[in-house]
Amino acid sequence: MTDKGSALVTGASRGLGAHICRRLAADGWPVVVNYRSDADGAARVVAGIEAAGGQATAVRADVTDEDSVRRMVAEIGPVQVVVVNATGPQPAAPAEETTWQQHLDQLTFFVKSPTLLLQATLPHMKQLGTGRFIHIGSEMVERALPGFSAYNAAKGAQLTLARTWARELGVHNVTVNVVAPGWIPVERHGEVTEDDSRDYVAGVPLGRLGTPQDIADVVAFVASDASRFVTGERITVNGGFTTD
Repeated sequence: MTDKGSALVTGASRGLGAHICRRLAADGWPVVVNYRSDADGAARVVAGIEAAGGQATAVRADVTDEDSVRRMVAEIGPVQVVVVNATGPQPAAPAEETTWQQHLDQLTFFVKSPTLLLQATLPHMKQLGTGRFIHIGSEMVERALPGFSAYNAAKGAQLTLARTWARELGVHNVTVNVVAPGWIPVERHGEVTEDDSRDYVAGVPLGRLGTPQDIADVVAFVASDASRFVTGERITVNGGFTTD
């Protein structure tokens, strides 16, 4: 792809988002490290990228708020790659106790936020004549674990949204795909011991938990020109724990 726009990664002050930023920067993308509250974490990600010879800037924005998204995109200029990674709490609750507000909380991150980001960045992508919109999905759509009906429903909606946009935006040479991690321990999971992960790993044909780098490498592929004829797809990165 050309170097006319930046790569925006939401929720990138730590965890998967931070790893994705570093990987995209290593590929030469000017990276925008979006964060909502962790300014120090975002600054560390930027400093690490710059120390490695890359380009990065940190931008504060609540990606669930329309005005905040609009201001962010106006500040950073043309965006060629959007990685929708930001998420919120994902509490478990029995189906009979799950409230409509809990459904709305999940839909806010996985349907509202992508919609705001697309509407703000698509005009630039049309001008550039190319773009990549990448959702960070989840294997939970297949696993359908009890107790997570709100989260699972929103992730299913996210997948269908991506596939619909892929059909609609192809005419503009904008691809829309989903990269769906399996269980990838990051900071928010706390310490994960071998005992904690044993049952899960037993179901992984490749015999291990995934790493943030496993996800970042696939995102980098989808962001690159090598993926130019791939759209409307979900790439599940979980060592074969589930199969599409």
